[in-house]
Amino acid sequence: MSTFASTAPKNSLLAALPDDEYQRLLPHLEPVILEHAAVLYEIEEPISHFYFPFEAVISLVTQMEDGRIVEVALIGNEGASGIAAVLGQNVSAERAIVQIPDSGVRIKTSVIVEEFNRYQGLHTLLLRYANSLMRQMAQTAACNASHTVEERLSRWLLMCQDRVKSAELNLTQEFIAEMLGTRRATVNVAAVNLQSAGLIKYNRGRIRILDLAGLSGFACECYAAVKKEFAGT
Repeated sequence: MSTFASTAPKNSLLAALPDDEYQRLLPHLEPVILEHAAVLYEIEEPISHFYFPFEAVISLVTQMEDGRIVEVALIGNEGASGIAAVLGQNVSAERAIVQIPDSGVRIKTSVIVEEFNRYQGLHTLLLRYANSLMRQMAQTAACNASHTVEERLSRWLLMCQDRVKSAELNLTQEFIAEMLGTRRATVNVAAVNLQSAGLIKYNRGRIRILDLAGLSGFACECYAAVKKEFAGT
């Protein structure tokens, strides 16, 4: 049983639920520590749980035939992983991997699907979130095809910062390269360029955003488009 009944939900989806529906979920919510690089479920693996991050960030990635992986969406405290299950898809089309560690809660998929089918508040909320997540995926695909690595890296750092509420991010170049679907050397050049512009400071797997407004101005239009989409959910 949950041990945080007296505290407000730290996840925006849970916080947006009508209180009676949240109280119905509460006994089934299990606190979890989402550790860096933990795989929550694999491609073509059953979605056993929904995960609601607090200040953790989960990446949804797809894998190419040559083994390369590319991020298609980010999930933070605005949402939850596992949303495909309420749309009738019992296995995952993506790998869900913890990118930035923190805490969260999880709930068995069978419970959330049952509540989704019975109660209007949760039903509407999850469908709206699913639409926003699909819009993010579409925008990410367009971004990867249209914008420079520096612009894409700026967008990605800003999206992470929005979710963890911290200017400091512990991220290796190798991990960033995998998420952006590019080479580590390319990410290194992009990071150096952003650092030379005074926007970030990068050192040994740690990135600090020095100029949030400047980085926002440098990022491609995709950052603002995705942020606007989730602001309406």
